[in-house]
Order: sequence, then C-alpha cells, then structure tokens
Amino acid sequence: MFKLLATTCLRRSELVSLTWEQIDLVNETIRIDGKGKKERILPLHPHLKPLLASYKASLSEDQVYPTESVFLNKNHKALDPCGLHVISVDVLKKAGLPPTRFTLHHLRHTFATLMLQQNKENVDL
Repeated sequence: MFKLLATTCLRRSELVSLTWEQIDLVNETIRIDGKGKKERILPLHPHLKPLLASYKASLSEDQVYPTESVFLNKNHKALDPCGLHVISVDVLKKAGLPPTRFTLHHLRHTFATLMLQQNKENVDL
C-alpha cells in the first residue's frame, strides 16, 4: 500500500476505494476517479506489478471480483481511511519514526519531489 502511495501520488481516499477493475497489470496502469470526478490514468511502477500480482494470488476467489476493494482489513472487508491511518501509525512506530511527524500525505509530496528530480522539464504537478 505504501509503495503504491509513494509511486502513484494516490490520495488516501483513492487508495482505500481502489478496486481490481481499476488496475491493469498488462498495460501497467491504474485508472483513478479522483477529486471532482476527474479520471486519471496513472502509470504503475514496474516494481509494483509483481507485488500486486502476488498479493492478488494470495486472496481467495471471492475477494478478487473486479468490483471488490483491493485492500482489505483484518476482517476481510474493504479497508477504510481510518483503518489505513491505524496501519500507517503502526508501521511508523515499528520503523522507529514518530507518527506525529509523518503522514500518508507526505508520500504525495515524496512522489512530487521524485518526479521533479527525475524529469524537471516535463512535469505537470
């Protein structure tokens, strides 16, 4: 989840509402219905393709319907923003980082910074 956030610039709400039909592993893209009902097609980072394919293969058949949420909570229900926050705080604590200093939104900034560093001339943020 965190690699997906950092490499696609997804918003927290977009991540938790992501369904399998929005992910195209063949063309390595993700279709997002973002703010203001604007559709965006995002490239899927090459490192994420095998991770998502492996994760999908680990789920039971009834959890990978095209309209089913990609990320599930411990009860196998769609993850919600609050649940994602709890997970992120736990991960930060395990990494020895202060959860009050880092947020999921920082990953959007990380993505923007990396894009600017890699391609200063052709970036439309």
